[in-house]
Amino acid sequence: MTLRLAIGDHVARLFIDRPDKRNAFDQQMWERLPELVRQAMIDPAVRVLTIESAQPGVFCAGADIAELLANKDDAAWLAANQAAINRAQYELARAEKPVIAYVDGDCIGGGCGIALAADIRVATPRARLGITPAKLGLVYPLHDTKLLVDLVGPGQAKRLLYTGMLVNAQEALRIGLVDEIADSPGHLEDLIAANSRHSTAAMKRFVRRVLDGQSDDDAQTLATFAEAFSGPDFLEGSSAFVAKRKPQFG
Repeated sequence: MTLRLAIGDHVARLFIDRPDKRNAFDQQMWERLPELVRQAMIDPAVRVLTIESAQPGVFCAGADIAELLANKDDAAWLAANQAAINRAQYELARAEKPVIAYVDGDCIGGGCGIALAADIRVATPRARLGITPAKLGLVYPLHDTKLLVDLVGPGQAKRLLYTGMLVNAQEALRIGLVDEIADSPGHLEDLIAANSRHSTAAMKRFVRRVLDGQSDDDAQTLATFAEAFSGPDFLEGSSAFVAKRKPQFG
């Protein structure tokens, strides 16, 4: 299968596995992605989701351009493709649990959109990232454009979009397109999985509210903050802190 989910040790790993096409996404993959994300979100054992290539050296070359070209005159197919891409990116960006994208090798166009929709992006030293619709006469989706602007600001977003240039891992880190450079995945998901699921899920919702334009508390956010003090995770976390031991969250 070109997309598959593996679950173990509180971490779900969503593998992109289409090496003959440099992991380019076709219509079936766009439709499959939100299904796998939902599987990870509803599994009570899962605390964090990673997205990574099943094969080293390439994350995702973007959308399957050959498929797009073959269907360019099919209005119904194009509408279905747009809907599938929008749904996949929207649901990934709003997944309940933390999502980490591990970018090894090329991460281009729609592949960069997948990485943008994750909460955290970790790149290997050989990663290259770019958004190339301008080189194809296409337009990047508004939702993905906002994700890009939220990360790197409007100036760097325009530089990437208008030029279609590829940037290496160090440049991506400098402008905020990735958050960390590491030779291999592993440490971040372990740190996240060891923490309170309630805390990370609530704080992820808060971050999304901020990105969607909210700047002041409302009744719901105030209640979420206050109710945490009476929850089992606060009791376990604070007890562990006082006892100088690692907390064991349920």
